Amino acid sequence: MTQPTLFVEVHILQSLPPSNINRDDSGTPKQALYGGARRARVSSQAWKRAARMEFAQAEPASDRATRTKRIAALLAERLSLPTDKGGSGLEDAGANRLAAALLEPLGIKKSAKKEEQSAYLLFFGRRQLDSLIALLDGRAEKLLALPDGDLKNEITKLPVVTALSTGHPAEVALFGRMVADLPALNVDAAVQVAHALSTHAVRTEFDYYTAVDDENTDDNSAGMIGTVEFNSSTLYRYAVLGVHQLRENLTSPDSTRQAAVRFVDAFTRSMPTGHQNSFAHRTLPHLVLVTVRTDQPVNLVSAFEEPVAGHSGLVAESCARLAGELASVGRTWGSPPARTLATYAVEGDKAGEAFGPSLPFPALLDSVDGVVGTWLADGRLPLTASTQAGA
Repeated sequence: MTQPTLFVEVHILQSLPPSNINRDDSGTPKQALYGGARRARVSSQAWKRAARMEFAQAEPASDRATRTKRIAALLAERLSLPTDKGGSGLEDAGANRLAAALLEPLGIKKSAKKEEQSAYLLFFGRRQLDSLIALLDGRAEKLLALPDGDLKNEITKLPVVTALSTGHPAEVALFGRMVADLPALNVDAAVQVAHALSTHAVRTEFDYYTAVDDENTDDNSAGMIGTVEFNSSTLYRYAVLGVHQLRENLTSPDSTRQAAVRFVDAFTRSMPTGHQNSFAHRTLPHLVLVTVRTDQPVNLVSAFEEPVAGHSGLVAESCARLAGELASVGRTWGSPPARTLATYAVEGDKAGEAFGPSLPFPALLDSVDGVVGTWLADGRLPLTASTQAGA
């Protein structure tokens, strides 16, 4: 039997001033060719990390996740803490030895360059380190007294893999984890984030700058000369959250509902930080459109396959294009969204017709909370006002 699915999609139109928030290896703002025109692009990885950092700000420090090659060092640091603070009170040498033994069942390869680091980044929750220490059951000193072979045998009896494959923090549940050496640690991501693309053609420009040496009174020469590349754009951003997958990763309906709402908030407010001090580019979206589907996700970037011309600004026409594409996809494929919620500050009949009335953003989040909560509780979507009126 096919399991029911619920997808919460976030479509955003957002204008950026001159900026370079995501650059390639030569320092040029990332770009892509789409619809035969050169577009500004922000990679999915860049915006996914920005959303994760925004999401983490509302998490207690102990509930946060981290992505690092230094899991052994972090575990040893925990083992060195006094027992009344959750550690084992070990000296540094003993803590390092026991941490290495605890992590050996994971089969994580060590870095060829730095012995104390793993060969790749591992994404895990800080509470999961506490779970590893709890497996010792106060026997840290006794285990350290054993020879290496006996210590290894004792550690293999402990459910180390289980400790890291359960009790995931919300960040890991949302963004997933892939461990090539140990598939048992893999977590299917509940979130997919698309590369953000400008709705229009762009061109890269150059900012020539000089820095003055304040103490140089001998001549008028610059202390430093350089250039930085930039562009400005109106971006279409898209992400989709599979609530069913998030529920599987977190198991708790309440945690799933809270994480879903906070993801929509975090993705909306997030911003990659490239050259942030140079350009102060942080803006808020013109349009946040949330569509809820029970069949499959639909990225509406096809609205901008023909680039927006922007004769009198780009936002209004981009919004009209998105409204038209949403309606067209619903008619053509016979699958309009089950729910449409929007926050926008764009005038025009098409926006109101396609997106419904503009909600204050906190009210939009409350509506998402209600939709997700009802679906998690009994597998259905809440009745809308129009549905109730027709009942």
